[in-house]
Amino acid sequence: MASEPPPSRAAAEDTGTAQQSTVKTTERTYPIISRREIEALVSEGRYIIIVDQYVLKVDPWVKYHPGGDKAIKHMIGRDATDEVNGLHSPEARAQMNRYRVGRIQGRWKNFLPPIQGGKFRPRGEGGEEWEEESPEIRARAANYDEDTSFGSSFASQAASTASESSRSPSPAPSPVFDGEAAPESNHLRARTNARSKSAISRSDSFTSISSVEDEKTSSQGADDGPRDGMAHLDALTRQEIRLDLDKYPPLDEETQDTVIRKYRELNERIKAEGLYDCNYVAYAIEGFRYTLLFCGCLLFLRWGWYVPSAFCLGSVWHQLVFTAHDAGHMGITHHFHVDTVIGIIIADFIGGLSLGWWKRNHNVHHIITNSPEHDPDIEHLPFFAISHRFFTNLRSTYYDRVLEYDIFAKFFVSLQHYLYYIVMMFARLNLYRLSWEYLLKGQAPKHGPAWWHRHLELAGQVFFWYWFGYGIMYKAIDGNWNRFVFFMISHAVTSPLHVQITLSHFAMSTSDLGPHESFPQRMLRTTMDVDCPEWLDFFHGGLQFQAIHHLYPRIPRHNLRKTQRLVQEFCNDVGIPYALYGFVEGNKHVIGRLADVARQAAILKKCQQTIVDGSIGHSHAH
Repeated sequence: MASEPPPSRAAAEDTGTAQQSTVKTTERTYPIISRREIEALVSEGRYIIIVDQYVLKVDPWVKYHPGGDKAIKHMIGRDATDEVNGLHSPEARAQMNRYRVGRIQGRWKNFLPPIQGGKFRPRGEGGEEWEEESPEIRARAANYDEDTSFGSSFASQAASTASESSRSPSPAPSPVFDGEAAPESNHLRARTNARSKSAISRSDSFTSISSVEDEKTSSQGADDGPRDGMAHLDALTRQEIRLDLDKYPPLDEETQDTVIRKYRELNERIKAEGLYDCNYVAYAIEGFRYTLLFCGCLLFLRWGWYVPSAFCLGSVWHQLVFTAHDAGHMGITHHFHVDTVIGIIIADFIGGLSLGWWKRNHNVHHIITNSPEHDPDIEHLPFFAISHRFFTNLRSTYYDRVLEYDIFAKFFVSLQHYLYYIVMMFARLNLYRLSWEYLLKGQAPKHGPAWWHRHLELAGQVFFWYWFGYGIMYKAIDGNWNRFVFFMISHAVTSPLHVQITLSHFAMSTSDLGPHESFPQRMLRTTMDVDCPEWLDFFHGGLQFQAIHHLYPRIPRHNLRKTQRLVQEFCNDVGIPYALYGFVEGNKHVIGRLADVARQAAILKKCQQTIVDGSIGHSHAH
């Protein structure tokens, strides 16, 4: 952490944070800071977050944060307690105390962070406090004429979800959470009360959304004229939000507070059962497997058997990523620098990928999972779009650029359900690009505890391209064709990893339910787990338990299976569906989602062409 002294009492008073009363703690006395004062501080560009009822002003820490600035920006104005506790070690959390400038009283109601479009009143500006909603919901709700309650405040709508759902027609069974072809025991471990049964009968899938829209479109008849393409997309977004509101617990304070309380109680139970303790014997076994595969690569290479050699090398890369993932989450030794060095040796020196880039990317993914505007793990244009919202040239807050839905994107998206596995075979090439972009563009921390990580990573990249690019590809393999085959096979063998990474999220919800949704509910709403026999755990490397991992990222992956039962009990208790599928079934849902979005792209194109043709015909008539 940065050697920044804790802010003085006088400094806190200078920023206007001293209010009428104070709360005494064991360390020092902090002023109570009002909600209006925090809003004014954020409007001035301050980085204010709430952790354990304390107000933290983390401006000095942003440039030092090993996980990048984006993750912090998504927490501005929010209660970040669960996100901070989930992604940081106890030592890191203790270091955050130096940035405390005050406390809050009572329950904190989240603002929408500026990076997500939140608006904040400057100091001295009057007016009542408003309900913070996502820009998506505000924009769509304003024109929603099918249900007048949708245009009211988000909190009021969420509270009335139960009564509204009784008036709404039930869509077709969901291919994500329902389906007659699959036994319930192999798919969804869901809530068991009466409310859950009615909720689970609804769908958040694009298949259901498409069906609803197609039925509406066909029922309107020719008299209504051509349907506007953007209006069609708006209708899809509204429907997706409503379906999620019907399926999951309401967003009122009492319900979400209960979810948070039980989530934190479960965390204490997990600690008590020792599930945060690393199983080093399991890593010893894995180390033996890695060594065996790499030795096989070298032996086959020496014999001139390039195909099996490439297969073994690709398998090493595939398996090592799981351990690098553990190290990035401090899930091995739980020591920041030790785990980071382990991760850099694996990712950079052996795999040619940047661990620092992964951390910066992955932290945002864990905080704002499956948001098309914010989550880099689902921003894959021009090759893939898992939501119709990518058709609108939306701006990525992670990449700070517009994701163009151009002619190339239109071509690939129209075929994405056919090209999915082909693209996954070469996905590792894109990770090389992103790694070098991170290291060369200065996105890594230059100060603080991680200042030297970039230099170690650059050394690792040089080492990797020496042993792989020069030592194997150039020196050990004869002939350009053999080099090409070796390169392609070694990288294609890692494709199951990229399928596993996307499998847990591509078929899940991408809707934005606003800043008042609790962290555990969002994680479970946007993530699925993959059911597999225990003997196959080595192949999936913990990625089959992504929902559990998103709830508690620092649990060592060898303990995730033991944690699964506890998480299922939690989901049943709070009424949040727990999505669990077999590997094959999960792949079917992903392909189905990609096909649905491709079909929506075709519908949009047809709508736009109809409007153009109509305009031309109208001009000719005159």
